[in-house]
This record gives sequence, C-alpha cells and structure tokens, in this order.
Amino acid sequence: MLSFLNARQSGLDDPVRLRRAESTRRVLSLELNYDRDVDRIHANGINTLDIEIVEGRYMLSGGSDGVIVVYDLENSSRKPHYTCKALCTVGRSSRYVHKFSVETVQWYPHDTGMFISSSFDKTMKVWDTETLKPAEEFQFDGNVYCHHMSTIARKHSLVAVGTKDPKVQLCDLKSGSRIQILQGHRGEILSVRWSPRYEHILATASTDSRVRVWDVRRASGSLFTLDQHNGDKSKASSEAVNTAHNGRANGLCFTEDGLYLLTTGTDDRMRLWNSATGENTLVNYGKVVNESRKGLKFAVSRGCSPEFVFVPCGSSVAVYGLHSGEQITMLRGHYNNVDCCEFHSDYQELYSGGKDCNILAWVPVLRQPDIEDEGTNSTKGGTQAAVNPAFEDAWSSDED
Repeated sequence: MLSFLNARQSGLDDPVRLRRAESTRRVLSLELNYDRDVDRIHANGINTLDIEIVEGRYMLSGGSDGVIVVYDLENSSRKPHYTCKALCTVGRSSRYVHKFSVETVQWYPHDTGMFISSSFDKTMKVWDTETLKPAEEFQFDGNVYCHHMSTIARKHSLVAVGTKDPKVQLCDLKSGSRIQILQGHRGEILSVRWSPRYEHILATASTDSRVRVWDVRRASGSLFTLDQHNGDKSKASSEAVNTAHNGRANGLCFTEDGLYLLTTGTDDRMRLWNSATGENTLVNYGKVVNESRKGLKFAVSRGCSPEFVFVPCGSSVAVYGLHSGEQITMLRGHYNNVDCCEFHSDYQELYSGGKDCNILAWVPVLRQPDIEDEGTNSTKGGTQAAVNPAFEDAWSSDED
C-alpha cells in the first residue's frame, strides 16, 4: 500500500489505479461478517435483491412469500455488531401485496422515492416508497419472470418485462401503458437487461436457449442472436445453431462499461460475450452448476482490476475472475440454495439471499497495518513496504 501512496503522492501514478487496487484487494478478502445481521422478515426464500445507486444505503428484497422489504444498510449505532434494520415492509397484511412470488425488485435509478416489483401473480407494480402504495400497475397474461429499467436512459422511461409469453414487453412509465413488443424468441423470457453503455440496447434470455440483443428503436427484429460456436456450423447440431446455451438461457449481466455481456444457462455453463459484435470470447469458467428453472440473479464487481463475477451455486456463491475464468473462491454460509446476490460497489461488499430465508453480508477483511522497512525494495517513488500479493495484478495492469 505504501508503494501506491508514494507513487500517487509523487505524481507518478494515476489515482484511479490506487482505488482499483484497493477495491480488488477488498473483493479478494470477502468473508461472511458475523458482526452484521440483516433483519429476517421473509417466511419463504429470497428471490431478488437490489441496492439503490443514489446513496448506496437502502436495499430492497423480494421473496417467494410475495413480501417486499426495504432495509437500511447504514450502521447508525456505530457499534461493531449491528443489524441492518427493515425500515418498511409490504407484507401479507397489506391490501397491495403481491399474491404470489416476487421475482424481481428494482429501485428507480434516479431517486429512492420509487421502486418496481414483478411477480408470478402476473403483475408489475410501480411503488411510491413513502406510502408503500402502487402508483401504477401493469397486468400481463402470464407469470412475470423479470423486468429491468435502464440506469442511464435520458430519452426514454421504458421497463423491459419478461413473462411466460415469448414476446418481450416494453412498458412506458410516462404513459403507464405497454407501448412495444419485441418478437423473436420461442420460449419464456427468463432475463432482460439494458446496456449500461447505450440506452436503447437491450439483451434478453429465453428458455429457447437463445440470447438476443435488440435496438428498441428498430422495428425489424433483434440486432443479432448470440451463437456459442461463433458461426462455425461444423461444431453445432441443427438444433444448436444460433444458441447461446444448450439448455435454458436464464441469466444476464453486463459489465460496468457495457463492453461485455455474461450469460448463464442450465447447461451448467457461463459465457462471456463481446456485446458489440456478439462474439463468444471463449473464456472457460468450467462447470457452473445451474439448476434454476427461473432467472438466475448474479452480479459483476465494479471498480476492480481485474473484475470478478459472483454466481449462486447451490448453497454457496462462486467467485470467478471475469476474463481469466478462474474460480477464485466459494463463499459458504447459507443452509439452502442461494437464489440471488447483489454487489455493493461503494464498499466492495456482497449481499446474498437464499431459500433459507436469510440475507447474508460478505464484507472485506480489515487491512493489517503496513510496516515500513527501510531495507526493502526501492521503487520509482522511493522505499516501499512489501506489497500485498492481492495488488500485483492491479499494479501491473495497463487499464486505467
């Protein structure tokens, strides 16, 4: 750490590199924090989590019991051991509660006064956080598996919705109506994700094994369909042509810069794609066990170098290097299957929810003080302490 500070102080290095190196160290040291509890409210499994990006303080959860909970993640007591309190709940006693399992929750990207939930009761509801009443409700013909609203859009306020119907629905929050349908899939839509780079680009994953990328301004269909074989038909059976996976494609996640798209499938594979060309990068993550019949909620780190992927895997969360494919570690602590995880980029923390009704907090280990040793290696910035190995990749990386 001292070498980083010396280089930064003398102007020999970019401050971004120091921040990314420390973020990387923190992610590599994640462990279950026994001093931080999260209020146990749900009576059944937890399907979905979302942390708002405005303050980074409030977290939503949605469960198989139809209940939605808002948590305060801040330690207001300033004590080492504390509980993230449930501030409010849309519980079974509420007349507005979802009748069946809540599959996805998402904060409105620009403030914490509104959030959106979707459910197997065939509805998507837009909630007023203060009153906990729906300001808008959209009805669909089948179970709603997922929805997503762009975090960067300025020219539209569309929510993409995936249901039992193979058509992707686009709902406009301004008009309160469904304004567009995207046709091309032949199975249920299990995951939808807007690009964090281009506000009109949308990715969708389906039980038909296909992942399609759309420009919603075009009326002529999807831009392209991801092909695991990169167009080499000699490697694919007739059924596997233009498929992203050999089973249901049930998970999507863009990297922070939007340059890459990760997909998961019930063929126990995770694949990394160039989001501009649709090319399979062929990164080998090995077997990524995936038995989910619904959408898989996984996460990618932000602000690290290199970046990491957090994937529910049985009763654990597997951590992989994004571009290396190497499994870094397994985070174990749940007593039943993990269904979702959410990365908190402000503090490099991870929250996971599972069928055991628990939300667990995975927190970086506190750094041990560096001891300056005058006899150690000298660098561009002068003498340095021994460098923590966790920094080496970030230090040698050419990325900014």
